[in-house]
Amino acid sequence: MIVSVALLSYVMSPGNVKSRVNQGSQISAKLLWTVPDYLIGLLLVTSATLAWSTAGLFTRAIALDNWTLLVWRGVFGAMAIALITGITYRSNTLKQFTSMSPAGWLFVVVSGIGMVMFITALNHTTVAHVSILYATVPLVTAFIAWLVLREKPTKHSLIASLFSILGVCIMMGLSGEGHWTGNLLALGMTISLAAMMIISRSNPDIPILPAACLSALLSAALALPFSSPLSVEPEQWIMLFLFGVVNSALGLVLFTIGAKYLPAIETALITALDAPLAPVLVWILFNETPGFITMFGGSIVFIAVAVYLATAPRQQS
Repeated sequence: MIVSVALLSYVMSPGNVKSRVNQGSQISAKLLWTVPDYLIGLLLVTSATLAWSTAGLFTRAIALDNWTLLVWRGVFGAMAIALITGITYRSNTLKQFTSMSPAGWLFVVVSGIGMVMFITALNHTTVAHVSILYATVPLVTAFIAWLVLREKPTKHSLIASLFSILGVCIMMGLSGEGHWTGNLLALGMTISLAAMMIISRSNPDIPILPAACLSALLSAALALPFSSPLSVEPEQWIMLFLFGVVNSALGLVLFTIGAKYLPAIETALITALDAPLAPVLVWILFNETPGFITMFGGSIVFIAVAVYLATAPRQQS
């Protein structure tokens, strides 16, 4: 995680941002030392997955209603991203917000709605179900990437994706855990994430940090009418702050930057690692124990992604 944050800081420095704007997704080797673009993307997206895997922890640890959680997660996340945006763009910060393209606003809306569905799903079904449904992103992304970007997925990617969906089907069809409302919301969140990947890949000139900031604010605005934002206890503020900064801001920034360096389906496969990580963390700290079928299905997803990641560098070379 620390290495990825350092890489992110370098990539998002003012000189490098200017280079990215001028060159689109083609990054100069001089700006990235001798580190391959693929490795940078791998580290950033993997670290984003680690940050996102804490969502279940924060949701279970903070005893607030779903909508109030969303409001303060969005507010603190937006504040953190706005700070990073100001450091990155300096005097051009306001322009990055006001010059948002239609594709950028589409990214904002899709991401904001996805955030609402994600947190709400965690409050209506098990963390394991949300996480493993999230692992279906590779198939959704592969289909949209083929349809929109004409990216042809590799045989290894397709095999790993099929095993991932097999694990999800076993969990959903046989476990008897969770609730259909939360499962549907988790599926909607998955589609939103796949759409975000495609939008980012096909529009590399989108100012990602401002878009992420606005999407966090949008999620808070959508939740505000149903929330009780002043009902927060004093001891809960630090957890809400960390929820917004770590899970929302850091995770989204690492992902949206790292996704530009990887093919869409590989980005999706890496983020599928959230499937085994999130429920394990909640099980350790909150004793939310997945059933055998859920663990079996999740294990299939984890093995498929792990094998793919082990062979991915050879595919790239």
